[in-house]
Amino acid sequence: MSDYESKIQRLIGRWEGKKAEEAEVIEQHKRKAERDGLRQTQTHTNPNASVETFRENLDTPVVDKCDVLIVGGGPAGISAALAAARTSTKESPIDVLILERFGCFGGVITTVGMETLGWYRYEGCTVDSEGIGKELERVSKRMGGSDRKWAFNDSECLDTENFKFIADTLLTESGCRTLLHTAFVDAIMDPEDPNKLIGVAVENKSGRGIIKASRVVDCSGDADVAARAGSRFTKLNRKDAMGLTTVFNVVGVKKDDFLKHIEEKPATYTDWSKTWQQDTTGKEDDLKSPYMQDEFEELNSSKKEKKEPISFGGSWSALTEKGEATNLNLVHLKGFDPLNAQDLTKAEIMGRKGVMEAVAALKKTVPGFDDIKLRNVAMTMGIRDSRKIIGKYNLTGRDVASQAKFEDTIGVFPEFIDGYNILILPTTGRFFEIPLRCLQPDTENLFVAGRCCAGDMVSHAAMRNMMACTVTGQGAGVAAAISFRNKELGSKVNIKDVQAELVRQEVNIHGYVGAGAEWASGMASGIKSKI
Repeated sequence: MSDYESKIQRLIGRWEGKKAEEAEVIEQHKRKAERDGLRQTQTHTNPNASVETFRENLDTPVVDKCDVLIVGGGPAGISAALAAARTSTKESPIDVLILERFGCFGGVITTVGMETLGWYRYEGCTVDSEGIGKELERVSKRMGGSDRKWAFNDSECLDTENFKFIADTLLTESGCRTLLHTAFVDAIMDPEDPNKLIGVAVENKSGRGIIKASRVVDCSGDADVAARAGSRFTKLNRKDAMGLTTVFNVVGVKKDDFLKHIEEKPATYTDWSKTWQQDTTGKEDDLKSPYMQDEFEELNSSKKEKKEPISFGGSWSALTEKGEATNLNLVHLKGFDPLNAQDLTKAEIMGRKGVMEAVAALKKTVPGFDDIKLRNVAMTMGIRDSRKIIGKYNLTGRDVASQAKFEDTIGVFPEFIDGYNILILPTTGRFFEIPLRCLQPDTENLFVAGRCCAGDMVSHAAMRNMMACTVTGQGAGVAAAISFRNKELGSKVNIKDVQAELVRQEVNIHGYVGAGAEWASGMASGIKSKI
């Protein structure tokens, strides 16, 4: 084991020991279902509900049927839908339907305003899984939806408004059917086998309906389908869970003045520790970062004195030639439960107020920002942490940090950990494989993709990132389609067939043969010369 490997394993071990005492897993859901066909009774879990109850007597129409249903249209859902649709052939057609609660696809990209699928990427140093995640970047660039890089590294910045159209185009051209403005509300279980999912209940402006599906991929971000179906999951308490963020953009930046300011006062990843007590491997500390913190000192002191659960500071993404500063990830809220509607309401309102305060502070403290105007606030908050399923395999932090390999790999992701006070950037060519089993909950014919896939807290700090979500989405979409085509149960899908289809779809399921070792040997020390 190299010195670097020893250091990173000690770091993970120290962190695991610390969090084992602090973290509280507060919920492991158990299945409660009536064996009465498409109707079932769910235990009321709304913490704000009164003890008074009302039993609804519903005869819900079946409004649609499909072979593979994707619930959620973010990076994971788009990838799952495209992958499943591309598995379809003339000889073995597969009907794929994707539904989304908002009026656009794109999820965190379009509704939260996060521009970078892989903000961690350093040219020549970071192993990607390829597949649909990289395709989204390439297509966006070709269609005029990506014309700039993230500051200080090789990450593509997407135009989040343009991406709405790009997502529409990709999905419709794939042959996938789409349904917007439609909310998932319940899981429908087989009356003969309450552990087998056979569809979902949805609600929209047309009313309530049932969509029957042979396979379902939960890309809701919060494992909503899995939880309603009775799958086991974990969820952290408010204190230990990662916070929420309200993202915004501004216009009117005097670009030359601002660039001169950051040149004279460059920020590095060491500066992140002013806000978060973070552990690194050391190689991250001196890398330049598009970061602001001192600019909000007065505002943060005021909020701390008032004991308000909000803080200011973080990253900006890119600066356009027209003076637009985008993806301002500067307003953070802590102590809110993303599965509690009252908490979400309070956080949304507090976050938007915080944006106005942040804009005022930027005008006052940042050269070049003195005449800015708010362009937009994200449609909804960015959520990092909620439910995590308990899968057939639960990915660990040690898997992430030890270049783990699995026989059922469906893709790779670089050694990148960002969360729970750990920051490890993928500048060494190291990566780990992602097993299909962490996408398989204990509910039959259900797959899960995105940040709610199975794993511990350290692995979640890697797997929650959007590019990782595209990897799990593509893997789950192919697995769902293959299991349907082969007439296998989802839990019994032939992994060799899944891997063969993923390779056909140009997914890098094992890492670059021969390249990883070359990058790992030299790039850790050489990266600083590139920044």
